[in-house]
Amino acid sequence: MFAPGNKKGKSSMKIAIGSDHAGVKLKDYIKSAIKDAEFVDVGTFTEESTDYPDHIAGVARMVQQGGADAGIGICGTGIGASIVANKFRGIRAALCTSETMAEMAKRHNNANVLILGARHTDYALSMKIIRKWLESPFEGGRHQNRLDKISLLETGECAK
Repeated sequence: MFAPGNKKGKSSMKIAIGSDHAGVKLKDYIKSAIKDAEFVDVGTFTEESTDYPDHIAGVARMVQQGGADAGIGICGTGIGASIVANKFRGIRAALCTSETMAEMAKRHNNANVLILGARHTDYALSMKIIRKWLESPFEGGRHQNRLDKISLLETGECAK
């Protein structure tokens, strides 16, 4: 399922995964369905109400600090989770609702965190989205130039 040659040179990836209460069932399903990855689950672990920033921030930090190759964040719609993850320098989180969005998130934006909306994306589609995101390569070239400009914005510098 995974693209060869992840940054650690292992045959499987380390994926940080986290959700709020709305996404806990989907998160658990993903972890059980994908056998060739090592998951680091930052919570939550029950359907008791919890605040998504607490868990999505854990996903973003792990990816940012190199503790995971990639991250998956899940909340009810995915909107809040994507806002939180994108607050972290170097994180390019993409809320994807289709395989095409997942492919372009990786090919053009080198998205390192995938966001899913548990209340709007069923399990089968979620798995297709994850597969497409993980297997798609970053195209580089003109897209790298755009990511470099985003990096300038993250440091407070202006891209233009």
